[in-house]
Formats: sequence, structure tokens, C-alpha cells
Amino acid sequence: MSKKEALLKAAENKVRLGGYSNFSFRELASEVGIKSASVHYHFPTKADLGAELAHQYTNSFLAALGEPSELKASGKNPIDVYTQLFRSALVTDRKMCLCGLLGAESDSLPDKVRLEVKRFFNQNLTWLSAAHLANGELNPTKAAIQTVSLLEGAMMISKTLDDNSYFELATQ
Repeated sequence: MSKKEALLKAAENKVRLGGYSNFSFRELASEVGIKSASVHYHFPTKADLGAELAHQYTNSFLAALGEPSELKASGKNPIDVYTQLFRSALVTDRKMCLCGLLGAESDSLPDKVRLEVKRFFNQNLTWLSAAHLANGELNPTKAAIQTVSLLEGAMMISKTLDDNSYFELATQ
């Protein structure tokens, strides 16, 4: 793993546990074992790091999903696959969705980070609309908004109450 990748991983862990303000370059440098100035070599500003982090998270999230039509053709329900990614983040990683957490902070984020968080939600809504359409949903756009809202909200409630059964109940 390169130093840049290690910095992104360390920053992702910090943000998913406590939001955008939950890390400093000094902390990341210490965690990765480099000098603080070296962090600036890879990311001139915290906004640059935050934007790259949200961009990478979006790409990884969508890549893990695959295409709704291919999932459907292989006998899988795309919405179940989508829900499982959220469940895994909550239950296995014990963390919030990075962009969901950042989305809640969007008013206080730097513009370049906010744009990447918007990209996450726009691309997820597009994916979910296609998934709901593949499932025969009559209003796939509305269903997409309801799905992502339900999952992000169920995650938040489960984390706040420290009880994953709320997520399970909400997604049954």
C-alpha cells in the first residue's frame, strides 16, 4: 500500500467514525508513520484529501454493486445487494456510510468535498432508479429516493442507539 493509499484509508476510518472534522494532517501523518509535510505533498489541503476520499468511496461503492441488469439476470435482487452493502458497513465495519455522514455535514464542508458527496448521492440515485426499474417499479425515481433515505436513516438510528436490530427491522 502506498503512503497516499494509507493516508486515504486512515482518513476514511476517522471520517466514518466522527465526521469531516475528526482528523488532522498531523494525526494522519502519525498514524501512517510519515511527517506532516509529507501529507501535504499528497494532498495540498484538507479539502483536497476530503474530495479524493469521497470520490474514491463513491467509485468503490458503485464498483462493489455491479450493474442492476446483470444482477437481475443472475437471479439476484439488485435492491437486496444494495442493502447488503449498507448492512456490511454497519455490522461488519461498525461504521457509517462515509458520504451519508458527510452529507449530514454538507453545509459546513468545503465546496470540492460537497461536490463529491453530491456525486455519491446522484450516482446512487441513478443506480437505484435502474435497479427499481429492473424490478418493475412504476415510479423508480421515488423508490430510489425512499431506498437510500431508509438505509441512511436506519444506519443513523442503529449507530445512535448502538443496536443493529433497528437496521434489520427497517430493512425487512
